[in-house]
Amino acid sequence: MKIEFKTVPSHQVAFIYHKGSFEKIPQYLGEVVEWLITNELEIMEPIYGIYYNSPLEVSDEELEWEVGASFVGDAQGEDNIQVQIFPEQEVISTIFKGPYSEASSTYLFLYEYARDNHLQITGPIKEIYLKSPDAKSENELMTEVQFPVSRKRII
Repeated sequence: MKIEFKTVPSHQVAFIYHKGSFEKIPQYLGEVVEWLITNELEIMEPIYGIYYNSPLEVSDEELEWEVGASFVGDAQGEDNIQVQIFPEQEVISTIFKGPYSEASSTYLFLYEYARDNHLQITGPIKEIYLKSPDAKSENELMTEVQFPVSRKRII
């Protein structure tokens, strides 16, 4: 598995934060994209999900996550859609090919890479969905998985 170290530039996102089961992910992604289109905002990168905890650690009701997309333009959030600017950050990343639901299989590889290279993980996991599920079969889907890290070596 190829792991890349890169700098992600600062970018503006529209997103929905949710506490609860992952079952609402498709619905909320649809709401964000529809809101961006309705507000005539240019979507800049594929849609994403950020996962603040894991179903291996907490119950479905305690899962915390957000889904959204980067965009260009001036907008204020409304209803359950929020807008924020992500600061520039360094990440280690890899590409997973297969069903979105199985992308977490790459997490251990990234964690081990960070540990073996004495990198500190500095935030939650981000998945960037590179191909729409409407475009290909599940086995052809591609997800970039990112762990934000610090180059400051830890001992």
